[in-house]
Amino acid sequence: MNAALLNVQIGDLVLVTTSNWFYGPDGRQYRAVHGTLRAILTAEQALGVKPRQPSTNWYAQIGEVLIAGCQIHYAIRAPRVHLGDVEDWNVDAGAYHRGVRPSVILNADEVRP
Repeated sequence: MNAALLNVQIGDLVLVTTSNWFYGPDGRQYRAVHGTLRAILTAEQALGVKPRQPSTNWYAQIGEVLIAGCQIHYAIRAPRVHLGDVEDWNVDAGAYHRGVRPSVILNADEVRP
């Protein structure tokens, strides 16, 4: 089991960052998930099949989202997170530009199957 989830309990609200970008049901790309940790599942429990190696062998169910254990980068207890637009900065032609962008955190408790 990934050490990232050792201090998190089933039922906790968690923030999990992933190693790669992924698509949400709204078609947007996300880099993290916030929601209730419902279960830690084997691949067979989660998918109904036993994958061949080197596929992941466990999954975390957060809200309505399954994340492959091998994609979990960090996991922390987070009773609340900011899911709205966030301030962002970039540099263009040597000048700093301030802007606003949508959050890259998917609210997994509000995803509808």
